[in-house]
Amino acid sequence: MAMSDPILNAAGSGWLTRGRGNRDIGFAVAVILILAVLFVPLPPVILDFGLAVSLSVSVLILMVALWIPKPLEFNSFPTLLLVVTMMRLSLNVASTRLILSEGHTGASAAGGVIEGFSRFIVSGNFIIGIVVFAILVVINFVVITKGSTRIAEVSARFSLDSMPGKQMAIDADLGAGLIDEEQARSRRKELEDESSFFGAMDGAAKFVRGDAVAGIIITLINVVGGILIGVAQHGLSLSEAADFYTSLTIGDGLVTQVPALIVSLAAGLIVTKGGTEGATNEAVLGQLSRFPKALFMASVLLFGIGLLPGFPSVVFTLLAGLMVSLGVVVAQQARTARVSAARDEAAKQKAEAATPEDNIKDTLKLDSLRLELGQALVPLISSSDAALAGKIKSLRNLFAREFGFVLPSVRIKDEPMLPGQCYALIVQGVEVARGEVRPAGLMVVNPGDCGLPGERGKDPTFGLEALWVDAENGPRAEAMGLTVVDPESVIITHLTEVVKEHLPELMTYGATQDLVEGLDREYQKLANEIPGNAPLVLIQHVLQNLLAERVSIRNLPLIVESIAEAKRSTSNVVQITELVRRRLSNQICKSLIDDTGFISVLSMSPAWEKEFLEALRVNGDDRNFVMSPQRVQEFVLQARREIQRFAEQDQWPALLVSPEVRSFVRSMLERVSPMTVVLSHNEIHRKAALRTVATIGQ
Repeated sequence: MAMSDPILNAAGSGWLTRGRGNRDIGFAVAVILILAVLFVPLPPVILDFGLAVSLSVSVLILMVALWIPKPLEFNSFPTLLLVVTMMRLSLNVASTRLILSEGHTGASAAGGVIEGFSRFIVSGNFIIGIVVFAILVVINFVVITKGSTRIAEVSARFSLDSMPGKQMAIDADLGAGLIDEEQARSRRKELEDESSFFGAMDGAAKFVRGDAVAGIIITLINVVGGILIGVAQHGLSLSEAADFYTSLTIGDGLVTQVPALIVSLAAGLIVTKGGTEGATNEAVLGQLSRFPKALFMASVLLFGIGLLPGFPSVVFTLLAGLMVSLGVVVAQQARTARVSAARDEAAKQKAEAATPEDNIKDTLKLDSLRLELGQALVPLISSSDAALAGKIKSLRNLFAREFGFVLPSVRIKDEPMLPGQCYALIVQGVEVARGEVRPAGLMVVNPGDCGLPGERGKDPTFGLEALWVDAENGPRAEAMGLTVVDPESVIITHLTEVVKEHLPELMTYGATQDLVEGLDREYQKLANEIPGNAPLVLIQHVLQNLLAERVSIRNLPLIVESIAEAKRSTSNVVQITELVRRRLSNQICKSLIDDTGFISVLSMSPAWEKEFLEALRVNGDDRNFVMSPQRVQEFVLQARREIQRFAEQDQWPALLVSPEVRSFVRSMLERVSPMTVVLSHNEIHRKAALRTVATIGQ
C-alpha cells in the first residue's frame, strides 16, 4: 500500500492541475446550471444543497469584504453579485415550485433547509414568522440596500467627475519628473479601474434592490397561491392551508433573505469604505480606539445613564468599566508607540553616526551650490525674521523664468573657519567668490562724501565704493537719493552674478536629463533619437554654450528640434550651437531691445571684417582661427575701449559680426567683457530694428 501512495498523490495532483486549468469551463457550467434551475424541477435533496451553497457563498463574500484593504482589490464584486443574485432567484423559483406542488404533504415538502428555518423561526406560529420576515425585508430593502445604492451612485458620479482632474495631476507629476512613465501608466490604470468599479457598483446595487423586491413578490405569491391550491385542489381547510403554506413560504423567504441580507451588508461595506485603506477592523476599530479621551467620556456617559431611575445599572456599569479599561489600554499603547518611535529614531541616528563608511561617502558628495556663512552672519538664517532663505527661493524662481533652468538647491551652512562677517560662495565644491557684510547694518552704494557716519568698504559684487551704516541711518541715506541695500540683498545679488557666471557648470548631465524628461513625450522621443552615441551629452554641451552667453533655454522643445536638424549636417558642437542660435533669433533680439524699440549694436570696420574672414581656416567640420596674437590684442583693446565708453553710461550695446567668425570673436571678448553680447548677421530677426552706435576700428 505504501508503494501506491506516490501514484495516488500524483493522480490527485494531476486532477488539481487540470481543475485549475479548466476554471473558465467550470464557471460557465455553473452559470448554465443556475439558468437551468429556473426551468427544471429540483428534488428536495438537490434544493437543500443549492440553498446551503447560496448561504456559504454569501458568508464568504462578507468575509472577503471585511478583510480586503481596498475596494479595488475586489473589483469582481459587481459580477459576482449578479451571479449570486441570479442563483438565489433560481433557487427561489425551484422552492416555489416544490411548495406549491407538495406543500399539502407537510413541513418537509421543500427540503430540510426550508423546514429547519420554518421550525426555528416560526416556532409553530406563522404570525411570528411573518413579522420576523417583514422586519428582515425592511432592514435589507429600506436600510442597507437603499443606503448602499445611494452611496454607489454618488461614488460613481464623483469618480467620473474627478477623473479629468486626477489625470491632469498625473500628467503634471510626470512632467515635473516626480514619477516616471511606468508609474504614470500604473496610476492611470488604477484611475480607470476605480472609475469602472464604482460605475459597475452603481449598477450592481440595483441588483440587490431588485432581489429584495422580487423576494417580497415571490413570498406573497407563495402564500396566496399556496392557500388557494390547498383549499381548492387538496381539500384542506383554510386554517390548515394557511398553516402549511405560510410556514413553508416564510421558511423559504427566510432562506432567501438571510443570504441576501449578508450580501447587501458586504456591498454596503465595500461602497462605504471609500478611500480608507486596510481591513475593515483596522480601519474602523483602529480609528475608534485612536482617541482614549473619547472612550473615557463615553464611559462616564454610560455610567450616568445607569444611575437614572429604572435603568439596569449593573449592565451600564459593566459597559462603562469595559470602556475605561479599553481607554487605559489604548492610552498605554499610544505611549508605548511614541516611546518606540523615539527609540527607533535615536537608534537610526546613532547607526548613521556610527557608520564611518557612509560619512565618508557623504563627505565625497559635492554640493552644486553652497553658501557658507561666518558665525556673525548665522542670524541671517536662524532669527525669527530671517529673510535670506526666502530670497534664495525667489532667486531660484527668477532663474527658472529667465533662463528656463531650475537651479539646484542652495545649501546654507555655517563655517567656523570663515571670519565672522564673511560669506563664501561654493560652486561644485570650489570657492568662487567671497564677500563681507555687516549683519546689523545697511550698505550705501557710491556714497561719496555724504557726511553719514559708518564704515567704508567695497560692494562685494561689483567692487563699487560703499559705506556700511547703522539701520537708523538708512532712511536718511535714502532721502539723500543714495542706494541702500540690506545685507541679505547684498548676498543675493552676489550669488545671482556668480550663478550667471557659472551656469554652464551647473548644467550637468543630470540636470540635462531632468529637463529632457520634463518635455512632452514627442520631444523626449526626438531628443533620444538624435543621431550619435550620446544625444543627451550633445544636448548638454549645446545648452552649456547657450548659457555661457546668457541665452535662455526655456524654449527647450525648439532647441531640441534645432539640434536634431543640425546634427544631420554637422557633428561640430560649435556649429550646432550657431544653428540653434539662429532658430532662437527672435528670442535673442527681443532680449536686446532697449526702451526706444531698437537694438543698439557696435559694428566692425570693413578692414577688421576682412582680416577676420582671411584668418579663418575651414577643413570639413573643423574651423580654425590663425590671426596673430598681436592683432588679436589690438582688436581686443579697440573693442574694450568702445565698450567701456558705453558702460560708463550703463549701456551695453551688442557687437555685430559675420556669422563665420562670431564664436571666435566671442571667445576673445569673454574675458574682458563677458556682459557684451556678440551677434551674427544671421541672428538678427527680420522684424528687429538695429541702430549702430559706434564702429570698432575707425
